[in-house]
Amino acid sequence: MSHVPLINAHQTSADLAALLLQIQQAFGTVPNMFRAVANSPAALRSIWGSFGALGGGTLPAKLGEQIAVAVADRNQCEYCLAAHTVLGRKAGATAEEMTAAQAGHGTDPKTGAALRFALQMVEKRGHVSGDDVHHLREVGFTDEGIVEIVAHVALNLFTNYVNVALNVPVDFPQVKLRCAA
Repeated sequence: MSHVPLINAHQTSADLAALLLQIQQAFGTVPNMFRAVANSPAALRSIWGSFGALGGGTLPAKLGEQIAVAVADRNQCEYCLAAHTVLGRKAGATAEEMTAAQAGHGTDPKTGAALRFALQMVEKRGHVSGDDVHHLREVGFTDEGIVEIVAHVALNLFTNYVNVALNVPVDFPQVKLRCAA
């Protein structure tokens, strides 16, 4: 059971209901994570705005979802692992690519480098080296892409923490975590 109420769009303010309607239009439903975050309209605007902004960035949606599952698995966030596995498949990733990404592996050098960097960010709490950043350039990432990788990691840390700390019920098909507690 969630540690906070899951906000119903039909039982809230008009402004919050309008934002939840945007989310419903994007997903076909309002996922529980957004319903939990809706306890703070400011936090909901932040998270929804971040998803929208990064969705319009230079990184392909598929890579964003692969980063998300790698970070979710490392943080033992069952909710994000399940949600982003579904979203990754919708973005064109195969089941095998999403399973590999969950373990921090890419099927090509560029994806692999991005996933390794993302996991270094998580494990080292952002304290990566100049060599780590330089390696991303060597495999073809621009500075814009590198900053977007960092932004994807940060957004996913936010969502992982929301879901784990608030015990948000998973409303996507379950995916088994690779990392043990």
